[in-house]
Amino acid sequence: MEKVYSSINALLAYAHKNLNLSKKNLNYVRNSIFRLLKLNSYSGDEKDFVVSDETPEKLLDEFTKACIAKNLFRVDDAEYYRDGVMGEIMLLPDAVQSLFEEKYTKDGSATALDWFYDYSIKCNYVAKALLDLNPRFTSKGLIITINKAKPEFRDPKKALSGNAAKEGYPKCNICNENEGFSGRNKRTLRTIDIMLGGEQWFWQYSPYGYFYQHGIAVNYEHIPMHIDRSTFEKLLDFVDMFPTYFIGCNAPLERIGGSVLAHDHFQGGGEILPMHKAKAFYTMVNSKYPDTLVEIPDWKGTVIRIVSMVRRNVEEISENIRLKWLLYKNPAFGLIPYDEKGIYHAISPTVIKTKRGYEMNIILRSNLTSSEYPDGIFHAHPEYHMIKKESIGLIEAQGLFILPGRLEKQLGEIQTLIVQGKPLCATLQDFALVYNEVCERVGENRNIKKVHYAMKETLGSICNAILENTAVFKDKSTTVLFMNDLGFDVLL
Repeated sequence: MEKVYSSINALLAYAHKNLNLSKKNLNYVRNSIFRLLKLNSYSGDEKDFVVSDETPEKLLDEFTKACIAKNLFRVDDAEYYRDGVMGEIMLLPDAVQSLFEEKYTKDGSATALDWFYDYSIKCNYVAKALLDLNPRFTSKGLIITINKAKPEFRDPKKALSGNAAKEGYPKCNICNENEGFSGRNKRTLRTIDIMLGGEQWFWQYSPYGYFYQHGIAVNYEHIPMHIDRSTFEKLLDFVDMFPTYFIGCNAPLERIGGSVLAHDHFQGGGEILPMHKAKAFYTMVNSKYPDTLVEIPDWKGTVIRIVSMVRRNVEEISENIRLKWLLYKNPAFGLIPYDEKGIYHAISPTVIKTKRGYEMNIILRSNLTSSEYPDGIFHAHPEYHMIKKESIGLIEAQGLFILPGRLEKQLGEIQTLIVQGKPLCATLQDFALVYNEVCERVGENRNIKKVHYAMKETLGSICNAILENTAVFKDKSTTVLFMNDLGFDVLL
């Protein structure tokens, strides 16, 4: 048992250095781990209590091997015990909240958020070691990642349930009751309480974040996602509280929303995404709103950006856009807002704070389907499904594409075939568009470096085409006409 005790003490030393475990609580926490492992004796040496690694992965691997060797748990149960032991050695939720508030008050929101994110990594809730393995690159003005950490999400119907638990507790996978819940290996989840629009919400980081400091703000109340005037107030409250972050809300409809529509929440984080950086193609003004601009960004999707130092103006214009879009009808473009089968129009608002003030981007979305496009007229069209069939939600709509992990192997095989001058094999026939475009880009000089670069450029082109598929207005002049109806004119 010596290796078991030694591995536990190494984790305790790690927690003392990195997770604010006090020496006063050392014996108590060690005994809690013993209780988890059903151990009733101890013969460890206190000299094991030394400063250790900055990340827990190696220590957890040593703990796992030692425990399996002594039949304390099976290989299949390792994740449960790894999560359990980390949950024991870290701070309780109230202590995390107190430290966060202390740092926020003393050093500001950015420092407090950096500390909380770092803590979420060091307690192993944010799987940074896995995230760092995800390929990521920029191409054609977009950020593209291949997500190897999570399975491909292809069933939009599951979003309506929020991946609810069969037992009904917690009601879904983002409820606050998940904090410390061993049934979903959430012993290390910690959240920060915040107030948005006078309501109690909480902030947590995503374990498999798509970008830097990716997190979600979640309503304490388990109610379906929705967008109304108060949504804009809540989003603006958030960036007032955390001005270094962006925050946005998925459209609350399947096929164009996120993977959890059953529980009201927002997504945001510490990385400004490509759409926020897009320059204005048109700038519009309205004398009713002095000191406020409306921009039509140079972007493939249909976006309207409100820029102002005046919060009230941003809220009011955003709400006017929302109300107009909910009733907007244009048969020439195949757009109807609703029929006897349901509602089809929704928006995805997302906001940042800059030197210009608040910048609220309203993305117009439609989840209409047809016989030609059963997965969505304004969704990725079928010729691109081999690259992306999942819903094009808030993050992709802002220019960060999360592609399925299977692509790493599939695209690697295609690159090898191109370098070798071979045709596509039978199992990769769905990728004919990709194969042909890469071949065209590289010409006869098919060295691996050039092919790899051409593959990135091809993925960028395809993702831009997908964004264009999602655009409800294919011409920016139509977006201008839409805003003309709300009293805005192009600034000449």
